[in-house]
Amino acid sequence: MSFRRGVVRQSKFRHVFAQAWKAEHCIDDVRVSRVTWDSPLCAVNPKFIAVIIEAGGGGAFLVVPISKSGRIDQSCPTVCGHAAPVLDIQWSPHDDNIIASASEDCTVKVWQIPDGGLTSPMTEAIVTLEGHSKRVGILAWHPTAFNILLTAGCDNVICVWNVGTGELVYQLSDAHPDLIYSIKALRVIDPRRGTVLKKDLSEPMAVQEMDTSNGVLLPFYDPDTNMVYLGDCTIRYFEVTDESPYVHFLNLYSSKEPQRGAGFISKRGVDVNKCEIARFYKLHERKVEPISMTVPRKSDLFQGDLYPDTASLEPALLADEWIAGQDAPPLLVSLSGGYTAPPSKHRDTLRSKPKLVSQDSGTGAAPASTPTPTPTSLLAEMKALRAVVLAQSQRIELLERQLARIEDGDV
Repeated sequence: MSFRRGVVRQSKFRHVFAQAWKAEHCIDDVRVSRVTWDSPLCAVNPKFIAVIIEAGGGGAFLVVPISKSGRIDQSCPTVCGHAAPVLDIQWSPHDDNIIASASEDCTVKVWQIPDGGLTSPMTEAIVTLEGHSKRVGILAWHPTAFNILLTAGCDNVICVWNVGTGELVYQLSDAHPDLIYSIKALRVIDPRRGTVLKKDLSEPMAVQEMDTSNGVLLPFYDPDTNMVYLGDCTIRYFEVTDESPYVHFLNLYSSKEPQRGAGFISKRGVDVNKCEIARFYKLHERKVEPISMTVPRKSDLFQGDLYPDTASLEPALLADEWIAGQDAPPLLVSLSGGYTAPPSKHRDTLRSKPKLVSQDSGTGAAPASTPTPTPTSLLAEMKALRAVVLAQSQRIELLERQLARIEDGDV
């Protein structure tokens, strides 16, 4: 009799295990929104947890420090400047105090949260973006370009904004004929050209059967570890590789209660001393429950193989550089010894802008005082202006080519 030894795929993430935090470390009495929209309803960064909540007569979301636990008092201040329910919230990847919110009131607002959290209700946004004719349900910050924000609404329009100036940079109204949250079609679009890129998405690389539950199935992808997490009542996690079958099931975490939504903290916020590689904040009906993903290791030393350099707060491009056509990978930072956010030379670009004129008020606030310019700041401003001029020249050239095609009967 002979035995064949099975070949087991080697992976440092084979033994990742998930563990919910103890009850005393959860956040209780959070009135999670019941809005009928497939949204995470939660956004997390190394400083704050934000949760969209029920609010009478408008839309609101709660913001508390990441260290918060225990009961949320009903008098706790919220961000409550929308006239209708909030549908999505997203923290800026380049400033842990800046968060954007999208609402059924057709607007997108950008808020600056003070260090330590809110001490009073926040009703005045630092920027209000108005470009959609129907409710706005999707937000996405550019991962490497500072102050570039994408919004999508039920008007099938995609808008790209320079949040620092409040300018609508690109508007794509005919590139996506379906509702943007539809799963029937996926299109890869270059917003700077307004064109659908020719990518073969007709056949999936891998198919994974999932069971059904009452929870919202939310996908999260970690580019540092190439892991995909799919969460509802059960969080399943997979490793993505370049070898067939490409998607490899690792393990699952099961619980009895379905989730209302979930937040996924950036890698800068995980506890490297405990070999934590990911952390979710699961939303129950009235509770926020942290769940840690950990790789068991015996050594107390920093595990460099688990923590490749990750995206830092520093943007790789200014908004005008990206608008002018530049691309750049994210600037990386080491997590060895834990992460401490450095001061950013770009961080005050948004905060020092004068408040934009509101359409309903007719007046704007006085501009903030500007510091005495330095040679470095003057050179940076000149570079930004050159980028704007270049971007507008390229836009004019593109429009002229489109006009010529129309006149020649090619369109």
